[in-house]
Amino acid sequence: MSLMNAQIWIAIAVGVAAMVDDLARRHIANWIPVAALAGGIGWQVGRDGAHGLLTALGGAALGFGAFLVFYLLGGMGGGDVKLMAGFGALLGASHILEAALWAAGIGGVLALGAIGWQSVAQAAARISGKAGVRLTPQEKERNATIPYAPAITFGVWLALIPKT
Repeated sequence: MSLMNAQIWIAIAVGVAAMVDDLARRHIANWIPVAALAGGIGWQVGRDGAHGLLTALGGAALGFGAFLVFYLLGGMGGGDVKLMAGFGALLGASHILEAALWAAGIGGVLALGAIGWQSVAQAAARISGKAGVRLTPQEKERNATIPYAPAITFGVWLALIPKT
């Protein structure tokens, strides 16, 4: 069996698209999780037939549910939840929870890094006398959010590494 099968290529393509979109716009276009869902269903059905469809749908439901509570609490965008559902179809129920745990850990590290970066930037602004500069509403929103697609993508990629 090849190390680079269709499942991995789908995860790479969808993950890169999601990261680029989220980093550039702080938004994940709907076509990206739909592509993950379609690719995941196709991969699972091609591999296991009707049982693969159940695997994909179960993984999508678990992926959706894994981050739904964070969305409902306002800590995550809807695109992130849909992306996890799409990746859930690709990974199946047995691996999407591992991916969610990886994503949560990576997301925590990214959040700490963002907080540290903002603290340094604010200190530099105070020192340089630019602390009173007004930000546009878009800049304020951008500074207040952390793009989560990179954490989700790297979590999925780590979950795809074969365990020996």
